[in-house]
Amino acid sequence: MRKKEMIAMLLAGGQGSRLGVLTSNKAKPAIPFGGKYRVIDFPLSNCINSGVDTVGVLTQYQPLTLNQHIGIGTPWDLDRRVGGVMILSPHVKRESGEWFQGTADAIYQNVDFIDQYNPDYVLILSGDHIYKMDYSRMLAFHKKNNCDVSIAALTVSWEEASRFGLMNIKEDSRIYEFEEKPPEPKSNLANMGIYIFRWDVLRDALERDNKIHPDSDFGKHVLPLLLEEGKRMYAYPFSGYWRDVGTIDSYWMANMDLIQTVPDFNLYENFDKIYTDADHQPPLYTGPNAEITGSIISEGSEVLGHVYNSVLGPGVIVEEGATVSDSIIMEECYIGKDTTIGRCIIDTGCTIGDGVTIGDGENIKNVHKPLLYDTGITVIGEHSTIPDNVSIGKNCVIFGKTEPHDYLGGRLESGQSIVKPMNANGVRA
Repeated sequence: MRKKEMIAMLLAGGQGSRLGVLTSNKAKPAIPFGGKYRVIDFPLSNCINSGVDTVGVLTQYQPLTLNQHIGIGTPWDLDRRVGGVMILSPHVKRESGEWFQGTADAIYQNVDFIDQYNPDYVLILSGDHIYKMDYSRMLAFHKKNNCDVSIAALTVSWEEASRFGLMNIKEDSRIYEFEEKPPEPKSNLANMGIYIFRWDVLRDALERDNKIHPDSDFGKHVLPLLLEEGKRMYAYPFSGYWRDVGTIDSYWMANMDLIQTVPDFNLYENFDKIYTDADHQPPLYTGPNAEITGSIISEGSEVLGHVYNSVLGPGVIVEEGATVSDSIIMEECYIGKDTTIGRCIIDTGCTIGDGVTIGDGENIKNVHKPLLYDTGITVIGEHSTIPDNVSIGKNCVIFGKTEPHDYLGGRLESGQSIVKPMNANGVRA
């Protein structure tokens, strides 16, 4: 196998439990974003734009959608005989198989994959962040400072600093201390979860830490170990757009960032393009009475009604008299006539009947999961059906094929849920 200077290992096995029903049947990196993209498209595109042509994608939770999307890596020019993209799932070793127990354990279980390329450096990435970044510049920084480890660092506001894993650095950017979500932070330099390691240093640390921590994790175990041992560890400054879309609210806000008049994150630039596996769709059709402002409408959609400040995926139909505002509608959804939808996330393949209202009423936290659904956003799980002429409040959750009798008096009050049980075929009927 031909030697590679640097290969990437992309951690894409997370369940994304804070995204609620959006990740019931798919991993967080497979969630649609910005209309036609998926979250994992961003680190994959960053790799090929940075000249990194060998990527191991580590999957675990609900990998089917993600595996189908990545395929052999053609959209990202990663369909190569030497290198390219490789899906790496937990597998049987000797007598038994093991799930990945932590971020570093996932890499440890795939040491043989890395060894076959004999890289000088290994780039560790997360599959659930939205950003553009040139990893070749980070590698140049890594070499210049003769680093054992370099960590991408983002300056966040002091108000938000206590939500992050933080790094304290010297004047030359060398890291001397980590703080994990401290109540009184000493710095506002956040760890972005993007690392470059010398492979010999990482390999040795993984082997030693695995004997102590079966759930070996970079932030909890490996990085503190290397820091304690005096390894050269530096913070690489990053100043561009970066969002972790790990909650309902952050996912909604990141999509809304795209539709600003001057967006913080621009998907239409001619450089550092984001690539995706998108089917060829017919052009967008707008009816004679349609009205669209401040929105992203993907190919194959038909808008006969009104769409404001929203993101629509491919193949969405918005019927006459319907109004969609401040919402994310994923692919192949149908919005019926005279329906009004506000501040809502509707997953793939849903059917919303005629005369429906979603998103009105008081902002009451969801009764069943108040920590997930508390910002006024109502979420409809994939392939759900909502009958005609019902109204649904804020922070509601609907998942499955619902009938008129599921709505008391034709209404689902704010903070309430309808989640249908699965049948023998795995369908919420």
